[in-house]
Amino acid sequence: MRKLVWLWLGLLVCFSGNAWGEILIGASNAQSGPAKFLGKEYSKGFQTYFQYVNENGGIGGQKIKFLVRDDGYEPDAAITNTKLLINQDKVLFLAGYVGTPTSKAVVPIIEREKIPFFFPFTGAEFLRNPVKRHVFNLRASYYMETEAMVHYLVDKLGLKKIAIFYQDDSFGRAGLAGLKIAMEKRGLSIFGEATYPRNTLAVKKAAYQMSLLKPEAIVLIGAYKPCAAFIKAAKKFGLKNAKFINISFVGSKALARELGKEGDGVLITQVVPFPWDASIPAVAEYQRIMERYHPDFEPGFVSLEGFLAAKTLVAILKKASEEGPLTRESIIRAAESLKGFDPGLNDKITFSPTDHQGFEKVYITEIKNGKFKPVSL
Repeated sequence: MRKLVWLWLGLLVCFSGNAWGEILIGASNAQSGPAKFLGKEYSKGFQTYFQYVNENGGIGGQKIKFLVRDDGYEPDAAITNTKLLINQDKVLFLAGYVGTPTSKAVVPIIEREKIPFFFPFTGAEFLRNPVKRHVFNLRASYYMETEAMVHYLVDKLGLKKIAIFYQDDSFGRAGLAGLKIAMEKRGLSIFGEATYPRNTLAVKKAAYQMSLLKPEAIVLIGAYKPCAAFIKAAKKFGLKNAKFINISFVGSKALARELGKEGDGVLITQVVPFPWDASIPAVAEYQRIMERYHPDFEPGFVSLEGFLAAKTLVAILKKASEEGPLTRESIIRAAESLKGFDPGLNDKITFSPTDHQGFEKVYITEIKNGKFKPVSL
C-alpha cells in the first residue's frame, strides 16, 4: 500500500508540477544585465495575471506557480536554467523566455524532453517555420514587423535608402533576413549594414560607419541600451534627419528613458496595442489588475504582452483541465484545439497542429517628449 501511495505522489510530481497540485511553470529570462527591463516587465505581466487567477480559484482549484530563473540574456545560462527547471524544479512546462539566442539554445532540450514551450518574447522565424510541435508563439514574427517597417518607410514616406544596425547574433540576423525580404519585395536592396556584439555598448564605430553612408532611415534590431547609444552617437555624427525605427524587442519604455531628449521622433514597431488605450477591453482589464497588485504601476508594451500571454495560457490550461489531470500532452492538445480565443482585443487567436502562431498584427509608435503616440500605418 505504501508503495502505491508513493507511486501516486510521484505521478503528481511528474504531471502536475509538484505533489500538492500546483501547476508549476518555468521561465528563464534576463533579470540582470543590459536586457533586464525586458525580462522583468515580461515576467511581471505573467506573474500578475497568474496571481489574479489564483485568487479567483486557480485552474480547477490548482494554483499556478511561475518560477523565473535569471539568464542575463546569455544562451549558456539559459541552457543551464532550462535543465534545472526541468530536472530539479520539475516544472510542468516552460513559458515566458526572452530572446532569440536564448530560445535557440534551448530548443534542442525542449524537443528532446518533449516539454511545451509557450510564448517566447522573440519573433524569430526558426520558432515558427517549420512548425515545432512543442513551441507556441503569441507575438507577430520579426518578418511581420520588418514588413510593417518597410511598408511605412517606403510605401508611405517614399524613402528608399534604408540601412540596418543589428545585434551580431541570431536575433540580429533574423531581423536582417526579414528586412531583406521586405525590401526585395519592393525591388530595393538594403542600403548598408552595421553591427554590435550582444550584451555590449560597443556601437560608436557602427554609428560612424553609418554616418558615412548617410541613409534616409535606419532599422535597429537590438536591445534598448545599445540602440539608444547608437542613436545618440549617430546624431552626433550628423544623422539628425534620418528616421530611426526599432523592432519591438527593444523595450520601448526603457529606450525612451535611455534616449531622453534625443528620443523625439524615434519610431518603434509593436506587437500589442497601445497600453494606455482603456477603450480596448483587454487593456482596461490589464490596467485594472496591474494597478491592484502594483501601486506604482505604469502601463507598458512588454508587461501588456506578458499579461496577454498569461491570459491565453490560462485559457489553454482551463481547456486542458476539462480532460482530467493536466499533462504535457493534454496541454499541447488543448493549445492546438484553441479556436477563436479573444483576450479582449477583437483579435482572435487560433492554433492548430499546423499553425502555432497567435497574433499577426503590427503597430507603430513614435516617441514624443518621453511618451508614446500611435502612428497610422
